Amino acid sequence: MIGLMDGQAAPEDFVAGIGRDFSDGGALSRSSDFEFRPEQRQLAMAVAGALDGRQSLVAEAGTGVGKSLAYLLPAARYALESGRKAVISTHTINLQEQLIRKDIPIVRKLVGDELPAVLLKGRGNYLCPNRLKRAMQQSRDLFSSSEDEELRAIQGWAETTRDGTLSDLEFQPSPKVWQQVCSEPHLCTARFCGPRGDCFFQETRKRAAEARILVVNHTLFFALLDTGEWSDEEKPSGFLFPNDFAVLDEAHTVEQVAAVQLGLRVSQAGLRFDLQRLYDGRRRKGLLKSHGSAVLLRAVEEARVESEKFFAGVGDAARFGEWAREWRVREPGLVPNSVAEPLRRLWREIDSVAAEVDNESSRAELQDASRRLREAHGAIACFLDQSDEDHVHWVQRGGRDESVISLHAAPVRVADKLRPLLFAPGKSCIMTSATLGVGDPSLGWFRGRVGAEEVPASCVGSPFDFRRQMKIRIWKKMPEPSAPNHAKELVNAIREAVEASEGRAFVLFTSYRMMREAAVLEDHFRERGWRLLVQGSGMPRHRMIEEFRRDVPSVLFGTDSFWTGVDVPGEALSNVVVTRLPFAVPDNPLTQSRLEAIEAEGGNAFMEYSVPEAILKLRQGVGRLIRTAKDSGLVCLLDNRVLTKRYGRAFLDALPDAPVEIVE
Repeated sequence: MIGLMDGQAAPEDFVAGIGRDFSDGGALSRSSDFEFRPEQRQLAMAVAGALDGRQSLVAEAGTGVGKSLAYLLPAARYALESGRKAVISTHTINLQEQLIRKDIPIVRKLVGDELPAVLLKGRGNYLCPNRLKRAMQQSRDLFSSSEDEELRAIQGWAETTRDGTLSDLEFQPSPKVWQQVCSEPHLCTARFCGPRGDCFFQETRKRAAEARILVVNHTLFFALLDTGEWSDEEKPSGFLFPNDFAVLDEAHTVEQVAAVQLGLRVSQAGLRFDLQRLYDGRRRKGLLKSHGSAVLLRAVEEARVESEKFFAGVGDAARFGEWAREWRVREPGLVPNSVAEPLRRLWREIDSVAAEVDNESSRAELQDASRRLREAHGAIACFLDQSDEDHVHWVQRGGRDESVISLHAAPVRVADKLRPLLFAPGKSCIMTSATLGVGDPSLGWFRGRVGAEEVPASCVGSPFDFRRQMKIRIWKKMPEPSAPNHAKELVNAIREAVEASEGRAFVLFTSYRMMREAAVLEDHFRERGWRLLVQGSGMPRHRMIEEFRRDVPSVLFGTDSFWTGVDVPGEALSNVVVTRLPFAVPDNPLTQSRLEAIEAEGGNAFMEYSVPEAILKLRQGVGRLIRTAKDSGLVCLLDNRVLTKRYGRAFLDALPDAPVEIVE
């Protein structure tokens, strides 16, 4: 039963009530947009049952079920009746905004009660008026003339904005300007900024404490998990607040997001930014200009020079392959920690200056700068010493010329970290997605990856008629990826596949190199009036999707980020072309370490990790095609291994039940 607040009357049977809400003739049926779906009702009752029993649940709900409402309505009713706060987490800020603007207003009408809901973003998204005021006062020391213009534009926007977040700003400010005015944990505090009532972050924090529903994204959820960022109270059985409960939508992304957030990252660009923010000798601007003695400014320059030398040394020591951007570090002490002492000297100098500053706000800015240097110092030492023994460590290169170096570490077994954080006794965590299974109705593989082995599972099918709406076409005549003529034949197969739908196709690749080679088809497509949009050609991802949706016969070539989270209903997307089974690159450090861990325990890494992980991603890619009951189209699979390899049957069995045609 629901845990009751003092003075509350016992509710009716909670699960049965949710079942009535979603029945034909129930509360939802009063909406003109409602269409009774048994699958949606099944999921809603499963969610309600888990919450009512203060348990967790892992639930797959096929495309078209309407899972947002199926978890939101039970969560809202339970939050109102039990007094427990609902934390709803999804994969991106865009999906957060969709929940707040579209789905929660529907739920609010249904519950017939006040339902305060707050969208939370990371601190760095919020403007801090106190920091803006200080930046304006110190503008001549901090910014160039063009940066000062940005600062004044932010000041004008601050007088009209409602939520004070970066996404509400009409232009993209330079990181240097925004970092000087956004909310920071040790600078924008309840004591400094709260009493005035004009701080966007602190006001959001207050509303979050009072809300019944909080909407976050996975990156923020795992960044805040167990930190006390949003609540000063102990939370022995909660996540962000005492005694709250969590719903993690798009849960297929949880393992990867959690690995990053629970790991370590130090970048050359980030440390360079922090040091130049203190003092940029070339421009003679920075936080320390008004405080700086020659000794202090020289310490900044020494730290900057040594930092660049250190990361250059790391880059030289890392033996990147021709196309590789990552290189795994297997032993401690990759290079000497030459930056440690310069950073230590610098933060000590800053601490000495801060101790002499009377203005509390200015002193806090200096102390925060010192803290950042200490954190970078500690993270570099942790990376070089490999003090986290259960982590994999690697070096990554990036930037336009791939010359910017970053250091990374992540837990090999994320499940061991998540099990106590998410599924400890007394915690209620609902995980759901359209694709969690890899052919196993118990969702066992996914549950094992996230530490939910003991959590009940529910598998709810899609209401779509795939036998009528979808056809799967498999290119048996394609040579295997290892064959010398594979690249040439792949281009021909892509051309044939796209011609079958007269454009209107997503072509999904597993590597940028393969995608760039296939882009030779651009002229061929243009002759037929089909515009080719290629990821990485300078157009942002969201803009590419908008252009693809608008220009109906167009063709889109995409890699990793286009396999999931893209919603293009209607004629514009009539064909999903899968160029290759999406096996993870085995020399990726995190993937490699996971495979090694399975082998070390006597398992078969290929069958126990590589195949299930690829099946899940293939299901995500294929899932881009049918988004509504009116959609129809073709899936073209250009990898004959689903027919020639023993493991191929597992891929075919995990796909929707649709007619299959073999291209000989």
